Amino acid sequence: MSLTPEAVASFADLVTRELGEGVASTDPALILKCSSDWSKMSPILQEKLPPGRFPADLVVRPTSTRQVPAFLRLAYEHDVPVVPRGAGTGNYGQATPFTGGAVLDLRGLDQVLEVGDGFVTAQAGARLTVVDDAVRATGQDLWMFPSTKGSSIGGFVAGGSAGTGTVEHGTTADGFVRAMTIAPCDGSGTDFRVEGSATVPYIHTYGVTGVATELTVRTDPAREWVALYAAFADYGQALAVHRTLADLAVLPRLASLDEPGLVGTLPAPVELDATRTSLRVILEVSTVDEVRRRVVAAGGEVVAVYEDYAETDRLSSMSYNHPVYFLQQSGYPCFHLEVGGRALWDTPDLVRTVYPNAMVHLELRTQGPLGMYVADYESEAQVLAGFEALEALGVGIHSPHQWMVDRHVAEALVTAPVTDPKGLLNQLKLDRDGAAPARVDTRNEVLVARTPAS
Repeated sequence: MSLTPEAVASFADLVTRELGEGVASTDPALILKCSSDWSKMSPILQEKLPPGRFPADLVVRPTSTRQVPAFLRLAYEHDVPVVPRGAGTGNYGQATPFTGGAVLDLRGLDQVLEVGDGFVTAQAGARLTVVDDAVRATGQDLWMFPSTKGSSIGGFVAGGSAGTGTVEHGTTADGFVRAMTIAPCDGSGTDFRVEGSATVPYIHTYGVTGVATELTVRTDPAREWVALYAAFADYGQALAVHRTLADLAVLPRLASLDEPGLVGTLPAPVELDATRTSLRVILEVSTVDEVRRRVVAAGGEVVAVYEDYAETDRLSSMSYNHPVYFLQQSGYPCFHLEVGGRALWDTPDLVRTVYPNAMVHLELRTQGPLGMYVADYESEAQVLAGFEALEALGVGIHSPHQWMVDRHVAEALVTAPVTDPKGLLNQLKLDRDGAAPARVDTRNEVLVARTPAS
């Protein structure tokens, strides 16, 4: 339940007195903007979470990391719910303030603090475009970044799991995060540092275990990346190449594949033939000739190779769920599921039979493909009805149509009562009274939310 207008005004005044002018805002336009994210990509969540249905009561915008634990102490003392937020690029409603209270907008914490040998430390609100620029200036690469590279680093770690770099480095929970500074909502007004595996309870748990203010993530020596575009008249030929790319001498940074129905709306720098399957790869320059050979041998055509690093970012912006976004922007009424498993390579025609007019976007991992299953949208019941059939075919599913914490749940259930004893952080996103899912993979090596038992 939202706070009364009198309580909101009183709490906003308190925050202003304690933390400074301009930190707290009750501006309706800002509240509306900060109370929604990109969950509109899900037609189910678009129906359940339209802008304005679940507004916060105020927005708190710290400009220094010390203000975050200080604010959380005030929220604890006055029982004010808090939803941490980065750039708002999340797609699951993670940043929706279901019970009102304060949205803690961390975008003002935007500094890159240190770039060292093998790491970079940045404040939670720093955009990954800025972080990457700082890292590249020292001759290094970020291990990974999301397809929406304008995301904040804190938001990516708290709400994301994979992205550009996943082929080699796995997910955000597979060693990408070296350390985090966490502000708990326990009344202490302090923060603490976690390192290594101790960071897992704070990764992809939407801030329910504490608010990250600084993060240290891994880097590698920079490589010379290029963007390669290939096209195939036959989908099977494209699949044959896609599945071999994980054995290159230097792993690709990204390898995306789309069948013709998804190609026509992609904003590529080269004109893509919407009647052909598109394969787009970020490659280390020494492997280009080998990939070109494989494409041609399979009956495909390399239509362009771009050496400018900025073009690799453009290619990345057409990966993961972005082809779904571009298709939806064209007016096509569709939904998507995040999927994984070798059935996407081995029996694609069978996999497509589960939903009407189904199409698949694929991404590469060394363990097998990940993807986005796209189909015509009718209703939530229609979407849910196909899960069992996909699982029976060996396809793992992660649903982008719900807002509950569903990765690292066991760790979150142990940690949250200590770091958030009143349960004020991102309420209704963690089932504190429920049991952890039967299958919980703390390293997130597979799509754990709904994955068929072996």
